[in-house]
Amino acid sequence: MKIAIFTDTYYPDINGVAKTLKRLTNYFEEKSIAYKIFAPSSYSNEYHSPNIHLLKSRSFFLYPECRLAFPNLFDIKSELQTFSPDIIHVATPFNVGLCGVYFAKKLNIPLVGSYHTNFNHYLHYYDLNFLSKIHWKYMHWFHRSCRKLFVPSTETFRLLKQNGFSNIEVWPRGVDCQLYHPHYDKNSVQKLHSTPEKYLLTYVGRLAPEKDIKTLLAVAKSIPAELKEKLHWLIVGDGPLRKELQAQSESNMTFTGYLVGKHLAKVYSASDLLVFPSPTETFGNVVLESLASGTPVIGANSGGVKDIINSGVTGILCKPGQVREFRDAIVQLLTNDELRDQMGIAGREYALKQGWDQIFEDLNWQYKRVIEEQNGQKYA
Repeated sequence: MKIAIFTDTYYPDINGVAKTLKRLTNYFEEKSIAYKIFAPSSYSNEYHSPNIHLLKSRSFFLYPECRLAFPNLFDIKSELQTFSPDIIHVATPFNVGLCGVYFAKKLNIPLVGSYHTNFNHYLHYYDLNFLSKIHWKYMHWFHRSCRKLFVPSTETFRLLKQNGFSNIEVWPRGVDCQLYHPHYDKNSVQKLHSTPEKYLLTYVGRLAPEKDIKTLLAVAKSIPAELKEKLHWLIVGDGPLRKELQAQSESNMTFTGYLVGKHLAKVYSASDLLVFPSPTETFGNVVLESLASGTPVIGANSGGVKDIINSGVTGILCKPGQVREFRDAIVQLLTNDELRDQMGIAGREYALKQGWDQIFEDLNWQYKRVIEEQNGQKYA
């Protein structure tokens, strides 16, 4: 089986889609499954592979972290015909994804898609609610040729079902529990980031409106003074709101920029809590990474996050945007070491059951079913 994936983001980009697809292609390599990635050239050209066809691109002016590709259709067609894939997977609904849809039809190749981002929910944070109907019409049009549409959580499944989508399958996310674990040295993280306070609270993610970072800032300011002086915040990530947030931030906040690999894993492990107010997640990779690290999560009771956190067991779910609920949850857990430790243990136990291999094997089986249905072929 040969698989072509069309995506507007891929490694070394730092986001949930890019990380998931990189993990998927690692699995393909381990299983000797042939694949070809079609993706925009990145701001970093350090990563090269014969399995990746890079497309010319520029930073999108409204969101510099995103790349806008300028595909050469002749080159893509030639590459596809040489590779001769059994199936095309479109992972994003923009320029590169459109190429995948086009060539799947033109070359009669089975097509599947995946829905990673709740763009409709994003509209609220950019004062673009009037575009909601247009958004859903476009999503229906874009995915109408997909024999399967993979979504990362049951909450996203329900959302798309309510909006008239069919052929939906849940394709959840796993976590690397060998990288993310509770046993790193907390003192080394405190020294590196100059955080000598008793408690370490962390946020991990883009610094953008759709993550509801303003609620995070309001929560930090609302912590009672006697507790505030005992804690430090690490804000891990970057994005269009960083300068504004830093200008308004508390003195006990450190902005680290993006962290990856062991450095990020050590921060999770050293943290007492992950505070994640984003209500727009279709999954919430950082939430699962934190639980794998033995760190409870206080998150928004919305989207894919509510599928991961067992409120009262592995963390606490709060009503989106409710500063008081988030503040009270933080105070409750920081003043109850035993409960916080119990939640950390429960979170680690949950994460240990969320392995990638079975998830990818199930996806592989779905690929084979789609190919068989269209072509009448049988794959062992």
